[in-house]
Amino acid sequence: MLKHKRKRQIKERSSKKQKTENSSSEFCLPTETSEESNKDSLEKAQSDYNITNNHYNIQSDDLDHDEGALIVDHETQESEGGEAGLKKYLASCEKNPGHKQFIPIDKFKLKHLPESYQDNDLYEYIKALADLTVKLNVKMTSLDRPKFWSKTTHPYPFSKMSDRRNLRTGSGRVRYVNKFKDGVTHNLIIGSSDFSKCWCRKCQVSDSPSNVWWEFYVFTATHVVFDDIEASHATLRLFYDRDDSPVVSVNNVSIDYRDIDGDWCVLKCVTCDKYIGNKLMGMWRHNRNVWMKIFNKYRNYTSKNKLNIIVSHPHGSSKQVSVGQWKDKHKMGEDRSKFTYTTCTCPGSSGAHVLCLGYSDWWLYDLVHTGSLKSGLNYSGVGDVY
Repeated sequence: MLKHKRKRQIKERSSKKQKTENSSSEFCLPTETSEESNKDSLEKAQSDYNITNNHYNIQSDDLDHDEGALIVDHETQESEGGEAGLKKYLASCEKNPGHKQFIPIDKFKLKHLPESYQDNDLYEYIKALADLTVKLNVKMTSLDRPKFWSKTTHPYPFSKMSDRRNLRTGSGRVRYVNKFKDGVTHNLIIGSSDFSKCWCRKCQVSDSPSNVWWEFYVFTATHVVFDDIEASHATLRLFYDRDDSPVVSVNNVSIDYRDIDGDWCVLKCVTCDKYIGNKLMGMWRHNRNVWMKIFNKYRNYTSKNKLNIIVSHPHGSSKQVSVGQWKDKHKMGEDRSKFTYTTCTCPGSSGAHVLCLGYSDWWLYDLVHTGSLKSGLNYSGVGDVY
């Protein structure tokens, strides 16, 4: 029997004093010469996004005066009935009854994007982003969760749970897939392995552990998976594109990095399943290639582009795409920001990647969904974006 021991230093970062960079709530529209044309274009853009006028009238100026206003309600789905109980939360959802603004990934088409954004490269990137989106199931709540969000009186999610073994679900995104053979890799992008054999749970108790394995990282929200206690009771469901998708999962998960104040963390995962490893590797490489096209095409238009895309697992269901616009960029220090947006989310969306077109969060830090505000806007954790 192999006994694997690994030392990890969990780094924690505190966010700096918040500053807000306001942005226009209008979409990137063609230049018009008349007031009537501007009105028509805005109405068309609103129709394209299928968002009610109430979303457009939401004001977030109060966020400039109250840092605590950014922390209102997380969007992790809790289920007392376990996996089988998730369907009732989907059916009884009060935030988005009917979920008409969520598009199942297997039905997502170019036409679902606003007309001015019906770009094949952008469509391909959203599909590639969806490929790497995962559902997180967590069946333990750590006693080490803080009572409140930092520097506020807002209770930290699940810090007072009476039953700490209730199922919680969230979303995340795979980043940086590495393949190892006898502890050596030729495609290392970030991170390294401390092992010469696979260290998944099956191999840890095997007399002949695999000498080939894949390690990959998943970005999600810290309030979804807080520490190694919770990570040891977490399962990632991969490739969950339809209700009838086969169950493909990984359950060897640990915390590699976390930022409690910024509400994002990195999970390190391992598998020696060749189907999972090779498929993730191919998806990751494709995602990286199409992202470069999108970033180079839209990087100079952040002052005009307000397109916001989220792919998540609302209520623990299969992957859904939601399309909206980001409203404000709240600066939390040099290159560190959080965003508010109209894009639809539900419980179960916490931890999902937040795409603000034109901004880069590619290299080390992800921008993940955190929760919703009383005003109706949704908001992200802190990410390094530029």
